[in-house]
Amino acid sequence: LIKKEKKKKNHTDFKLMNSSIRQHFNVSETAESRLWMRNTDTSSERLRNLNMTVLDTCLSSGMTVIMEIRNADGTWPTSRPQIMRNSADEDSYQGPPGVCGLTNLGNTCFMNSALQCLSNTPPLTEYFLKNSYLEELNFTNPLGMKGEIAEAYADVIKQMWSGRHYSVVPRVFKTKVGHFASQFLGYQQHDSQELLSFLLDGLHEDLNRVKKKEYIELRDADGRPDQEVAEEAWRNHLRRNDSVIVDTFHGLFKSTLVCPQCNKVSVTFDPFCYLSVPLPVSKERVMEVFYVSLDPTAKPTQYRLIVPKAGRVIDLCTALSQATGIHPSQMAVADVFNHHFYRIYQTDEFLSCILDRDDIFVYQLSSGCVDQDGEEVVMAIYMRERSHYRDYGSGGNSYGTSLFGHPLLISVPRAQCTREDLYQLLLKRLATDTNSQDATDGDQSAGAEPSGKEEEDEDEDEEEEEPASCAQANKRLPGRRRYTERRKKALFTMQAVNSNGTTERGMGETDAQPYIAIDWDPDMKKKYYNENEAEKYIKDQSMDVPHQQTTVQLQECLELFTTVETLEEENPWYCPTCKKHQLATKKLDLWSLPEVLIIHLKRFSYTKYSREKLDTIVEFPLRDLDFSGFLLKKTVNSTEPPCRYDLIAVSNHYGGLRDGHYTSYARNKDNGQWYYFDDSKVTYAREEQIVVRLILRNDLATRVQKKTDLFKMMSTTIGHISGLELFYSTQTLGGCSQIFSLDLKSRCNLGVG
Repeated sequence: LIKKEKKKKNHTDFKLMNSSIRQHFNVSETAESRLWMRNTDTSSERLRNLNMTVLDTCLSSGMTVIMEIRNADGTWPTSRPQIMRNSADEDSYQGPPGVCGLTNLGNTCFMNSALQCLSNTPPLTEYFLKNSYLEELNFTNPLGMKGEIAEAYADVIKQMWSGRHYSVVPRVFKTKVGHFASQFLGYQQHDSQELLSFLLDGLHEDLNRVKKKEYIELRDADGRPDQEVAEEAWRNHLRRNDSVIVDTFHGLFKSTLVCPQCNKVSVTFDPFCYLSVPLPVSKERVMEVFYVSLDPTAKPTQYRLIVPKAGRVIDLCTALSQATGIHPSQMAVADVFNHHFYRIYQTDEFLSCILDRDDIFVYQLSSGCVDQDGEEVVMAIYMRERSHYRDYGSGGNSYGTSLFGHPLLISVPRAQCTREDLYQLLLKRLATDTNSQDATDGDQSAGAEPSGKEEEDEDEDEEEEEPASCAQANKRLPGRRRYTERRKKALFTMQAVNSNGTTERGMGETDAQPYIAIDWDPDMKKKYYNENEAEKYIKDQSMDVPHQQTTVQLQECLELFTTVETLEEENPWYCPTCKKHQLATKKLDLWSLPEVLIIHLKRFSYTKYSREKLDTIVEFPLRDLDFSGFLLKKTVNSTEPPCRYDLIAVSNHYGGLRDGHYTSYARNKDNGQWYYFDDSKVTYAREEQIVVRLILRNDLATRVQKKTDLFKMMSTTIGHISGLELFYSTQTLGGCSQIFSLDLKSRCNLGVG
């Protein structure tokens, strides 16, 4: 630390003071410094705005000014080390600049992925490494963060590009982001695109060269030439927004609105920082279900069905009906989880509430799903195993139970809702899973004499609760018959339970859906129930047909982006001619592109009926991505080629809507080598490994033609990625196209980011 007592005039600004101190102590011109004002022996205040005068900061005679010099590894002496120490000799480590990981602070992989992509964007990184940002920090912008986001980002970049660290801990940066954007507080999972959007906007406002923004009234085209209107819109934009972010990332849209009533045409040109392009959405969905037939000898069959994406449960039953020949009204659909029914669906419910990972069972009923007061009752049957010992801990003396096997849905005539009839019906349904013939010849014979313990258990079983829907129909058997029935040793007993398979009734739980548990004694289950046989199922031939992944070209997404669309009711346009809001048609076109273009594929689809992650594979070129067919503005110089882009970085997301993990690929600006960044881990990568979210840039050193950079961001296609292959093409130097395959099962590290 360098200390110097201040004895200058009050009108002196700190920029001059900083220069004098550096000159007095022979500080190198390339060294970065910052000033502190010591208030007390234990308190110091950062002098961030060097344009302020001594009078403005209330600096008085006798106070101490401290100059701090940034270390060679990008850290400040007064800051806590933001480095992950991987070895004792890291102080002597010297690696390629920029090849540095970022520590996951807890679900911060989304932030690390976005930072790695921006870090490997050459124009922006050079701007910070050369300290050009110091002269452009805007401390007075009410829309900015007082320069704190820019300084925190600069600290991370300088550490990553010092070549002295294996990995950097971006804790200070994370804290600053959470301070100015409360949605990023804590350690929840977020979308990297949202973080990237906030960061670019924050850097722009912190580095905006326009200190005082003037009010500008926007004008409509009113029939003027597009060139004139576009130039006017860009000039107006620069009058309020002028920063390195605008220089690097901003382009210009042409927006055309047409009133459906008066045909009024409104043309405006609007700036953009990135392109959010839609993906073609399929109207169909592939679902896998298990069909359980009424035939007790038939094993459950797994089917692969194609259903409408916005359809209902009845559509699923209709599709299964075509494969089985069973009428949809004789089907009941349920989600089975952990040996019980997680949910039993009604036929009018939307299929969007069923996830791809859910285990869906469709049960054939003897008749349609009848009403509660109808002639038949639909019962949910659970399988439970009773323990050998009584459970006295809950205040009772009943036996503990545990669920096993697959549950059943059966329809029973109300006239047959007696314990004896239900027992015989269930015994027939379990015929293939039990040795029922041995049971009939053995313990279930009328002459079998139970032991004392068995007789005691049978007496208790007689006192157990009757099934809810059968209570009135099941009368106690009189006289000799009741004595004979009790002497029989049944394979299992039955008991009314709740939807979770326990006898405890929840608050407000009704008997609209009766649940019956089949309780097996462990010895009887071991002797008569074949659990391995009960778990078997067969696959329909539809399962042998591989599910074809939808594949589109990036150009198709761009064409969809520029397609005419009608505004939604929630976002109407006010027509100045009709004097009211209208659902106008809207068309977006590209007028001009920036040096670095961000393209974000909107993979997360949200509608009033569903939320999903689109699994469409997008094929794209790694080099020479030509936008000439999408640009309305034509180049003035005929010898200048149209805008073309090359890949420079990739950001991947593995997982679904609720969880997942972000990683990134990036090409180092110094050595041209590709690297794979997985939080703090960095490894070499090949071009054929690059997947789905990308940043493109041209290599001016190897190309004669002038091109522009493309910073292109896309989300990956993967929901369940085990065994899935992605295919994408690159251009060889000779111009021919090659196709590469990547097996994600052997390469991806799936975790919660």
